[in-house]
Amino acid sequence: MSNQKLAFLSKFYLLILVIISLWGCAAMQRPTGGPRDLTPPKVVKATPENMTRNFTAKQIQIEFDEFYKLTNQYQEISISPAQEKLPEYDVSKKLLTIKFKDSLQKNTTYVINFGKAIADVNENNVLKNFTYVFSTGPHIDSLSITGQVFNTSTQEREKEATVFLFPISQDSLMFGKKKPTIFTSTDSAGNFSLNNLREDTYAIYALKEQAANKIYDNDAELIAFLKKPIKVDKDTSGIKLNLFKQTPEKFRIVEKRFNQDGKLSFLFNRPLNKPAIKLLSPTALDGQKIVEFTKTRDSAFVYMRNMDFDSLSVQILENGKALDTVPMLKQRKERFDRATTFTFNINKNGMFKPNTDLIIKGNLPIESFDKSYFTLTEDSVAENNFTLQKDTANLRSIVMKYRFRPGSKYELTFNEGAVTNIYGDKNKKSAIKFQGDKIENYSVLTLQVKVPEAGKSYVVEMLDDQKNLLNTNVITADSKLIYRNILTGKYFFRVIYDNNGNGVWDSGNVRRKTYPENIWLSDKEVTLRPNWDAEETLVVPKEVIVP
Repeated sequence: MSNQKLAFLSKFYLLILVIISLWGCAAMQRPTGGPRDLTPPKVVKATPENMTRNFTAKQIQIEFDEFYKLTNQYQEISISPAQEKLPEYDVSKKLLTIKFKDSLQKNTTYVINFGKAIADVNENNVLKNFTYVFSTGPHIDSLSITGQVFNTSTQEREKEATVFLFPISQDSLMFGKKKPTIFTSTDSAGNFSLNNLREDTYAIYALKEQAANKIYDNDAELIAFLKKPIKVDKDTSGIKLNLFKQTPEKFRIVEKRFNQDGKLSFLFNRPLNKPAIKLLSPTALDGQKIVEFTKTRDSAFVYMRNMDFDSLSVQILENGKALDTVPMLKQRKERFDRATTFTFNINKNGMFKPNTDLIIKGNLPIESFDKSYFTLTEDSVAENNFTLQKDTANLRSIVMKYRFRPGSKYELTFNEGAVTNIYGDKNKKSAIKFQGDKIENYSVLTLQVKVPEAGKSYVVEMLDDQKNLLNTNVITADSKLIYRNILTGKYFFRVIYDNNGNGVWDSGNVRRKTYPENIWLSDKEVTLRPNWDAEETLVVPKEVIVP
């Protein structure tokens, strides 16, 4: 055979091999497109079978219909009754093997709750609330408790909340210290079901966690409970648990720091009643400080004209009583970035509410301003008949008074040096554009509120369609509330049953077994149309007292 033919055949065979290789690779590719897998793993077989009586095995094998993973098994999986020696969990492809390391009690029903430990490998779809039940005797406990979990503030059903039980004999020893062995999670409608319970008396709780450890150990977590224990000697239904954020009993400063602009900022773990801040040292600085608390009274800012110090001793007070004293350290000649910026009471669309003053709010307290450095144009025509004055309620704000016209376009320019802050720093040149909103885009709402019991205090709150709080009124009898210049849209009303008459919502306390003040959210949607005077009636129902 000639060299030419050999070369041809070699190239031919090489081409065939390449084609076969490419075809094989293409055939092995995973199909693309199609619907996303939303199904968690399913149990195909369990050995011994689920709900086995007279159980004597040393291990359990559970087979799933797909490859799965086990996550946080020692946090998520619980066995009731609890065992001193935790089982061993072996994962092998589609098979889970649970090996007991402790002996089992006689004539006892065991419930293994897997929580959210089991999920598929590819999409992380979780098999929620799967339980494996067996009994070492001839009888399996079959009692149940069912109910719903609600959020006290929103009055909506709460999904993904953990509901758990402690036998009443263990309640004070276990709650907040060890995770429960009897628990479940609420579904998307806030429903829960605790099954295979033995006859006993239980304390019941619900928890919306920050960390998934099933222990109430964080001030930010929501908690719910029933004052009275539940005696389970038959199936129990209709349990309602109301989650709330408990006001911490012990005051704590969550965060303290010097910001880049030099102000001190503090974050507290709870709102303060009549808060105050005092500088203990250097004592000369206390008289020249400026303190600003947020509306929620759980944060504070401290500004000082004189920054020539390297340490401070700061005292936090409530109702005149010292709560805590903390040191604050910095370099004596430390430099700060104090670029002067402004915000305005203009909505995100650049529209300005009619019949209101323009509030110019600086990022730092304002020492002085020069009106001649402000330029206002209306529809491109310069205007000078405006006035500027300091806001006595906020040292960071300037109030501009002018007859702003609906539909007109405005530009306000701050020329360099228009504003001087308390540190002597002046602003750089900047400008803001906005437009006077039309009066017909706003409405007046007259709300006739009828209360169930005169003499008692009620806090009526107006909410927008995102449930943001807009207005608050405290009433003690049937009242007419008038809301003026309200932007057209959809609104809702919420009422706090203000039992102690302090005008605010008060939290409950788990340790003292006190419930939070009840809240009622009207399901009636109030729609305000352009240039419309609307009248609505709000009938507040009688408060439902939970025993």
